[in-house]
Amino acid sequence: MWIDTHCHLDAPEFEADRDAIVARARAGGVCQIVLPAVAPFDFDTVRELAHAHGLSYALGIHPMYTGPLDDGALVALREALSAHRDDPRLVAVGEIGLDHFVPGLDHDKQDYFYTRQLALARDLGLPVLLHVRRSADALLKQLRRFRVSGGIAHAYNGSAEQARAFIDLGFKLGFGGAMTFERALQLRRLATGLPLSALVLETDAPDIPPQWLYRTAAQRAAGETSRNEPAELPRIAAELARLRGIEPAALAAASRDNAHAALPRLAALEAAEVIA
Repeated sequence: MWIDTHCHLDAPEFEADRDAIVARARAGGVCQIVLPAVAPFDFDTVRELAHAHGLSYALGIHPMYTGPLDDGALVALREALSAHRDDPRLVAVGEIGLDHFVPGLDHDKQDYFYTRQLALARDLGLPVLLHVRRSADALLKQLRRFRVSGGIAHAYNGSAEQARAFIDLGFKLGFGGAMTFERALQLRRLATGLPLSALVLETDAPDIPPQWLYRTAAQRAAGETSRNEPAELPRIAAELARLRGIEPAALAAASRDNAHAALPRLAALEAAEVIA
């Protein structure tokens, strides 16, 4: 059984067939999916989807959405986290972090929102789901200040040295579709060389499609799509198992244990559902 630790099920790309998306994932052996919010407008949506489908969720403000926001968004986040702090399906604060890749973003404003969300997570004892794009060192600098209770560096793409720093701070590293590309040599080296105990699996659906779903610009212009979905996770995992020379069942067990360690409420959720 697999856990997709990062999926934007609330995305408009899933509007027409959301129930079928979840059904396909379950049929493929994906037992749990974590739905991170990106801004106050989808706090209620991800929570309601998680409850409707037996999934889990995180509440946070994504760095790419901070541009038009002010402190009112942080107040809304604090109120939502406080209101639902005892909800067993609320597993983290996220998606939060820093994006130093997309041009035109205000780095200072991103850092302001990031640090205040780390403080909220620390005060509530919740782990965090981190957005990491060319920002690993800046993220680590603040993590050393705030000392949250771990979490996941989502779609990890930093160096091996930075990976070890995240691991030392109690974080797991998320790998998904990008790792399946044969030309992603550095990412594949990381996915195979890092300790198995550090890895969790994710799709980031509908984004970061694996190699077999990739479409060229010409294909996209012709109307072909490359929507990723949680049902792709077992095949993504099979590629990682092949690269590491282990059986998929061993990877499934290890990655599930790692997800439980990073997001402890997932383990409690799974136990409660087995009992039920």
